[in-house]
Amino acid sequence: MNIQINNNAPVKSQGTIEINAPVDIVWHVLTEINEWHTWQKSVSESVLEAKLNEGTPFKWKANGISFRSIIHTIKPKTMFGWTGKTFGASAIHNWVFIQNNDITIVNVEESLQGVLPRLFKKYFQNNLAKGMQNNLEELKIASENFNIKI
Repeated sequence: MNIQINNNAPVKSQGTIEINAPVDIVWHVLTEINEWHTWQKSVSESVLEAKLNEGTPFKWKANGISFRSIIHTIKPKTMFGWTGKTFGASAIHNWVFIQNNDITIVNVEESLQGVLPRLFKKYFQNNLAKGMQNNLEELKIASENFNIKI
């Protein structure tokens, strides 16, 4: 991972899920940033501003909050990560994919830092943990129901 999460951040979370789909499909679903709104209930828009590469910016809106992010890691079908900023907070978000036959194990972790996560730590911690679990479950559903061969 090019940027590790901030282990000293006031808010951190991690999660794991097994997805009954090959890593090719799971990778495709997650990295098609412009399509996030089709499978993530909280995302109302997402725009990748150039080709998917390390250093590429993208903007997105989730739960009514606008974010500006930059991809920091792309290791196809293995690792994907980005940093993000919004008013009063910044985040580091990392994904790791492990293929085991036709099952993909997805590990995700995120750290939140900034004045708002420091002041409202419990609120941000609860929201991050719940949002991460929802996101993993939505990725599982989208990947397991993906019907186009990669």
